[in-house]
Amino acid sequence: MLPTRASLLTGQYPHKVGMGHMVSQADVKVQPGNYLGYLDDRYPTIAEELKTAGYNTYMTGKRHVGENRAFWPLKRGFEHYFGLISGASSYYEIIPQEKGKRNIVKDNDDYDVPAEGFYMTDAITDHALTYLDDQQKGKPGKPFFLYMAYTAPHFPLHAYESYVAKYEKLYEQGWDVIREKRYRKMLQLGLLDKRFPLTPRPAGIPAWSAAGNKEWVRKMAVYAAMIDRMDQNIGKLVRKLKANGQYENTMIVFLSDNGGCAERVDQRNFNDPSKKIGERGSYVTYNEPWANVSNTPFKKYKSFMHEGGIITPFIVQWPSGIKATAGYSTQTGHVIDLLPTALKLAGVTRKDLPGKSLDYLWKGNSNEQRTFYWEHQGNSALRKANWKLVKDQEDSGWELYNLAEDPTESRNLANTEQTRLKQMLTAYEAWSRQMGVRPAKKSAD
Repeated sequence: MLPTRASLLTGQYPHKVGMGHMVSQADVKVQPGNYLGYLDDRYPTIAEELKTAGYNTYMTGKRHVGENRAFWPLKRGFEHYFGLISGASSYYEIIPQEKGKRNIVKDNDDYDVPAEGFYMTDAITDHALTYLDDQQKGKPGKPFFLYMAYTAPHFPLHAYESYVAKYEKLYEQGWDVIREKRYRKMLQLGLLDKRFPLTPRPAGIPAWSAAGNKEWVRKMAVYAAMIDRMDQNIGKLVRKLKANGQYENTMIVFLSDNGGCAERVDQRNFNDPSKKIGERGSYVTYNEPWANVSNTPFKKYKSFMHEGGIITPFIVQWPSGIKATAGYSTQTGHVIDLLPTALKLAGVTRKDLPGKSLDYLWKGNSNEQRTFYWEHQGNSALRKANWKLVKDQEDSGWELYNLAEDPTESRNLANTEQTRLKQMLTAYEAWSRQMGVRPAKKSAD
């Protein structure tokens, strides 16, 4: 989601750098503000910072923080770029209805997508590997920063048939059974404990027995295939780093940009119903029932500020710098922390950032009670230590949760903790004024 990308690239809250809502089609820079629709160039990007520190800087994948050429990656510190400038498109092409509106780009030029044999996930990786090979030939030993922003598994659902076939039988069980099985496996693996009850199926989602059909099965099978193909491509990157002798001293960070996506795009009329879901020409989403499965055991989805919308897996590996330990960390961080983490590792000092280096996660020396803020399209939240204040536009009022005891947000304490609620609301409103937050219309991508 673009607020995530804005914060990742700048280390700032998205409103601060002009991305308070969605991207704009602006072809000229306008007066600085919180809703520019592209990254405000008063705030350096992670690529600009690291390039100054002596790093080669590369990006492949989805950009989605400025449509016009003036805001493309090479203008903001990246030496090379390949990917989709826009929010979403076919994995096989720029769909005919959006030619001239969406751009697949190589460096600063539109990329001529091959008529056959192109799949975006593969292309994102292949170009990244080329950049690493070229660096090995021309500048061996120089540090590099590579930002790979896969479009998968963002809609439209597109995957090769050989991958889809592996999953169709599995998802014939339906979303009720699959969600329950996922929950039990998470408990078994120790990812959850009894504080995490499985939230009930939302009223708008029918029981599988009332809704099951081949199209629903096919959607989730394609979605799984997209993730499978991404995993295979990440494996290709790891093998390349090992072959180049760079693996041990390269930090690899993996995260998603939001929770499961319940959006529908039927109104776009891009889908050719004569095409099988997953094929070129199809254009569908996997919708709320499967998004609810993706977010097991949490509630709500992408764009919302409840945990199902904002909590995301975060994996970091650095063989020579982080000693692997069993289990997982329950400490919290925010995407605003990624830039300060990179700068600290690169020996760059910045004191004007709202985030902090995440090295406390692997050094095990932090009990700090941190405060984080969110606002997107009128949905709002504040987390202070283990307490979370949250209100989505559809909610009747502010809700308050103790995430240490209730991480799935099942027990709203707004009525019993009114003093705390008022204090946190005052803090949120102060931040909101500082960021220039205003309500915004919802958008599909």
